[in-house]
Amino acid sequence: MTPIDEFKEFLAEALPRFRSTWGDDTSFDARLAWQRILDEGGWVAPTWPVEAGGRGLGTADRVAYEELLAASGAPQIAGTLGVKNVGPAIAVWGTEAQRAHLPRILSGDELWCQGFSEPDAGSDLASLRTRAELHGDEFVITGEKVWTTNGLRATHCELLARTDPDAAKHAGISALLIPLDLPGIERRPIRQLTGDAEFAAMTFDDVRVPVDALLGPLHEGWKVTTTTLAHERSGIAMFATRHEQEVVDLVRAQRGRALDPVRRDALVRRYVEARIIGQLGRKILATLVAGGTPGPEQQVIKLAWSQAQQRLGELRLDLAGAGGVIGEDPDAAFAFLQARSSTIAAGTTEVMKNLLAERVLGLPRS
Repeated sequence: MTPIDEFKEFLAEALPRFRSTWGDDTSFDARLAWQRILDEGGWVAPTWPVEAGGRGLGTADRVAYEELLAASGAPQIAGTLGVKNVGPAIAVWGTEAQRAHLPRILSGDELWCQGFSEPDAGSDLASLRTRAELHGDEFVITGEKVWTTNGLRATHCELLARTDPDAAKHAGISALLIPLDLPGIERRPIRQLTGDAEFAAMTFDDVRVPVDALLGPLHEGWKVTTTTLAHERSGIAMFATRHEQEVVDLVRAQRGRALDPVRRDALVRRYVEARIIGQLGRKILATLVAGGTPGPEQQVIKLAWSQAQQRLGELRLDLAGAGGVIGEDPDAAFAFLQARSSTIAAGTTEVMKNLLAERVLGLPRS
């Protein structure tokens, strides 16, 4: 039996078991429960090395795994950042003691966030000003982070801080692994249009952590960050896969409804758009399976996906009619409001356009 056949069998049993308790609930608690069910079968991070708690699957099997999850309608896991970003970085750069975090990341017992963006250093990450000064056998951290995803619920943080203020812009930065229950850490919610507080602002006031909190070499946190981003390459393409499936499901749900020509035309446009984005995603995944490195199509996917998500949210609200506005269809209203952040998350539209202009079109910086 292939690993993917094994996962199909697991999914056929596990997903109905999850649905019997949680139904279509996609709340944080529901997503955490789903993560723990996946962990029971060893399917939270199948591409992680076996010794780290994964299954050592290659890219081709990962693609099949992600597509099965997307098609099943299973919710996202609660600890996405820990599993997809922080965990792989710890597996590559971590000490033996630091790798002890890995099984707790998989089970959801530890929920991780990334302390990267700052009030004046969002997309320009290398401009961060949070300091971590070495005093004896401790780092003393002072600074502020913002737009920290899962920042209120997280138990731990992979923090980027400047440890050499005199070094060049991309040098002198270090990565630190810190628990978030230390004295001097304050977390404040950032409320979204949906009413949720998925993001947090975090202040560090003389927070002390031991030297062994350092992940990777001192002053070389940029390399650690680059490693983390390398593990996300196929994840960018999965934006396209999930978006395509989402639109296909919406089209199927509209069968038999008497739509007026304007709404029918909009639905067709979203369907064609999603198929194109999905095809571009499959091109990237095929490149990865063949051992290659995707080019600028990664930025194209992020740009196209984020704008398509907003148009899809608008269409869903329009299809819901008055019910979406007055609260009779909360899912449509939530999708519309949530989609507004898609042109900011994982790289703003402006940054994506600049990357494409400079690296693909060869345009000069203004």
